[in-house]
Formats: sequence, structure tokens, C-alpha cells
Amino acid sequence: MPAGLVALGLGGFGIGLTEFVIAGLLPQVSSDLGVSEAAAGWLISGYALSVAIGAILLTAATNRIHRKTVLVALVALFVLGNLLSAIASNYAVALLGRVVAALCHGSFFGIGSLVARRMVPPERASRAVAVMFAGLTVANVLGVPFGALVGERWGWRATFWAITGIGVLAVAAIAVWVPAWAGAVDEAHRAAGLRPQLRALRSRQVWLTLAATALGYGGMFGAFSYIAYTFTEVTGFSSTDVSWLLVVYGSGLVIGNVVGGRAADRDRDRTLVASLAGLAATLAVFGLLAEGRGASVVLVFLMGVFGFAGVPGMITRVTDAAAGAPLAASANVSASNVGNALGAWLGGLAISAGLGYTAPLYVGAAVVALGLAVMVVAARTGRAPAPPGSDRAPGHTRPDQEPRPSTSR
Repeated sequence: MPAGLVALGLGGFGIGLTEFVIAGLLPQVSSDLGVSEAAAGWLISGYALSVAIGAILLTAATNRIHRKTVLVALVALFVLGNLLSAIASNYAVALLGRVVAALCHGSFFGIGSLVARRMVPPERASRAVAVMFAGLTVANVLGVPFGALVGERWGWRATFWAITGIGVLAVAAIAVWVPAWAGAVDEAHRAAGLRPQLRALRSRQVWLTLAATALGYGGMFGAFSYIAYTFTEVTGFSSTDVSWLLVVYGSGLVIGNVVGGRAADRDRDRTLVASLAGLAATLAVFGLLAEGRGASVVLVFLMGVFGFAGVPGMITRVTDAAAGAPLAASANVSASNVGNALGAWLGGLAISAGLGYTAPLYVGAAVVALGLAVMVVAARTGRAPAPPGSDRAPGHTRPDQEPRPSTSR
């Protein structure tokens, strides 16, 4: 495995910690800064909105800059944001820190996925993206318990100091281990500017893939947002059990990411259809069997597996459909965050309507089923370019990948 992929995975781990860790710290933050629980919740919502906006704006603004330079700058921005949160003396500074840290999120994964692909043979593109996203999935497993443990022992600010340190290590690792040629922007791309990327976004396959991403994420996140209530109010677990149940879910994410990346390199569209179908079925069955403890443990694990199995393939599919445009990869991250917001809103509406704490699972299944339908249409009406190097695309070279030094592999 190229060391550069490890560096990108470390960056993804730090960014993932920043995203997830706040959930276990909200009570402390609310009390220490003297704000309501609802106001503290904006430290999560504000982050998500900043991710969606920053993914597009920063990717567009850095279109002509060497991608390795951009990645180093993005992680430096992440460090600054977490430093602001660590030293925040009031709520406004803490919120600003969250917004600043989130700005790098979408662009890092969007641009980083293109750089990751260049460091491996073309037929391993989705697996390379999976390695980068592995940091995010591991952060999902460790984020909440890590934040709660550090926050309980040394205070919530110590958690953000720790993440700041991880960010500094990631900056150094990317600067040293990511090869310059992997982030090079060819002269034709630099001269053309942003216009070709915007033209590439007109592709029907791009928009179908983005829609499938938003609906797939939205359905899973709509169910996940209220999963603690499902466990405690329906299944009968205690509130202290929720932490280890979330670790089970996060473990499923890690496995799904690895398996999905490998499967997507063999047959991407079939993998995406299968992962969405599996997720929809899992959520529906979960709703039916939520009262059983054993079944709930198994199903929340499968929810993680199927929920993340499609991520590497979605990223490579949308960038191939957009002729390697970095803006498309970042737009995929924005789509997932829009889906997260939509899913959480719909799940909340179902609970407010008195449909019970299994309702978000059924709503999630329905939303994912819509995403599955979109993905089937995308696969049947015009497949995005097959993974380069696969038996379905002999001799195909990605538009984003210029020739590399022969000693690079």
C-alpha cells in the first residue's frame, strides 16, 4: 500500500473525528458555554451545512492549484478550526471553529479521492478510495467513545486539542508521503479552468449518481439519527448499552467500506445496486424485528455494512461520469450531506406524527428504495465509464490521470 494512501487515511480519520466526536460532548459544551441544548445542536447542524457549501466553493476556487498543495492547505484549515474550538471562550468562537473545520471536509474527500486513484493501478481505483475513507469509518467507530472518554477526564476542550494534534500529523504525512506527481494538474486542465468541469456536471449520469448518493445516505442517516431511541424505547436496551451498539454499527461501516471498494473494482454498478438493495431490506427488517435484542445487534451491524459498501463506488462512478472533474467528487460529498439533513428531517417528522421509534427505520427503507430505483435507471440507461483496467473497459485511461513515472508502482 502506498504511504500516500496512509497519509490520506490519517487526514480522513482526523476529519471524521471532528464530525462525530461532538455528539458525545454536547452536554458538556452546553453547560460550559451557557447555551441551550438546541443552540449546542447547531455545532452539529452548522458543521453539516458548512460541509455542503465548502465542498463546492473550495473545490472550484482551487481548481488550477496543484492538488497536493490544496490537500495540505485544507488539512491546515482543519487544524485552525479545531484550534479555535479548543480555545473557545464563548459559543460564537466554538461555532466558528466548527464551521472553519467543516469547510475542508468535502473538498478533502473529493480532491483526495482523485489523488488516491493516481497512486495505484487503474483497476484498483475504488480500493484506493476505500483506504482514504477507512479513516472516516474508523473515526465513526472511535469518535463518540473517544470524545466522551477524553472529555470526561480532561474536559471537552482537551478532545479538540487532541484532534488538532492529529491534524498536524496529517499535514506532515501528506506533505512527506503523497508524491507530487499524484497531485499534478496537467496544463490543459489548468488552462481550461472551471468551465469544462461545469460542462461535465451536465451529464445525466452524474446527476443520477448524485441523486442515488443523497437518497442512499439520507435513508441510512434518517434511521441512524434516532437509533438510540429505537434501542432504548423499543428494544429495551439501557442508555449505557448505546455506546457499544454504536461501535457494532461503526464496525459494520469499516467492513462495508473495504468489501465495497474491492467489489466495485470488479463490477461497480452491480455493487452499488446490491448495496442499496441490501440497505433497504435491512432497514425494513430492522423495523419489523426491533423488539428483539439479538436481531437488533445483527441488523445494526448489517446497516453499517450495506450503508458504506457503496461509498467508494459512488465516488469513482461520479468522477468517471464527469471525466475526472474534482468538482463532481466534491459534489458527491455535498449530496451525501444534503441527504443526511433530509433523512434526519423525515425521520423526525415520522416520530412527531406519532408513528413510534421504529418509524425512522421504515422511512429510511423507503428513501433508500428510491435511491435504488435511481441507481437501477442509471445502470440501465447508460453506464458511467467502467473502472479503468477492468475487463469491461480494455485500454481505457481516465481523463484525470496523465502518464506517471514508470517507477511509481
